[in-house]
Amino acid sequence: MPPLLNQHIDQFITHLRVERGLADLSVEAYASDLSRYADFLEENGMQEATEDDTYAILKHMIGLRGEGLGARSRARHLVSIRSFYRFLAEEKVLASDPSSLIEFPKTGLKLPDTLSIPEVEKLLDAPETTTARGMRDAAMIELLYAAGLRVSELIHLTLNDINLEAGFVRVFGKGAKERVVPMGQYAMDKLRTYLTTARPLLLKHHTSSTLFVARAGKPMTRQGFWKLLNKYTALAGLTGRISPHTLRHSFATHLLMGGADLRVVQVMLGHTDISTTQIYTHITGDHLRTMHRTCHPRG
Repeated sequence: MPPLLNQHIDQFITHLRVERGLADLSVEAYASDLSRYADFLEENGMQEATEDDTYAILKHMIGLRGEGLGARSRARHLVSIRSFYRFLAEEKVLASDPSSLIEFPKTGLKLPDTLSIPEVEKLLDAPETTTARGMRDAAMIELLYAAGLRVSELIHLTLNDINLEAGFVRVFGKGAKERVVPMGQYAMDKLRTYLTTARPLLLKHHTSSTLFVARAGKPMTRQGFWKLLNKYTALAGLTGRISPHTLRHSFATHLLMGGADLRVVQVMLGHTDISTTQIYTHITGDHLRTMHRTCHPRG
């Protein structure tokens, strides 16, 4: 890799890690994409990034397609390259961004799977709350949906992250970024029951700062929660594959359908870029058309 280009990529990767606080896997993906692009530039006799690289970027994207990369993978590469050139332009290394003229490959947008509100209610009512484990499971699933959490965020919650008096949960998301999300009365009630009745029985004289515990006070694992969710999906009579992320997607969709502002949803989901949240506007399009037909005098 040419020394100057390597230096600029290193600076950009440091920016992603330190200033933007991206998770290690995300940073590694950017680094991999840019290393591949840098190799392409070097193979074509180019030693550094310039304002005139539009054709080079386009040629690289065509080359990736020729290697068999699908539209979604090529789009990810272009995101990395665009972010890199935007960074160079913002840092005044380049006078302009040559990547801004290149359109993203058509990916055939796959919308996230979501549940309807009645389906969510069936799932939330599935745990048998006469047992300690059932109380715990009911609280976990309710909180996952109520606060739009990722499963990794849910299982890493501690007792100090829950404020039942104020009705908020403190979450550390990707890149260790902290956010505070309201959790609603249903989740608060189930958490109180779990904390006062079920959790002491599950601990069995052990101690733990983790909010949701499994056998002998050990933290609940990602795999363990997946098994529980599959169990309750079947008990609720729901068909199809439902993942923890399905409830997160449903959380966002139902908020928008209820009239929530997109930026509010962005904050609650912990998205750095609102463009990530905007995918949910596609899901709510049918709902908006129905509302227009129902409520507008000329609908």
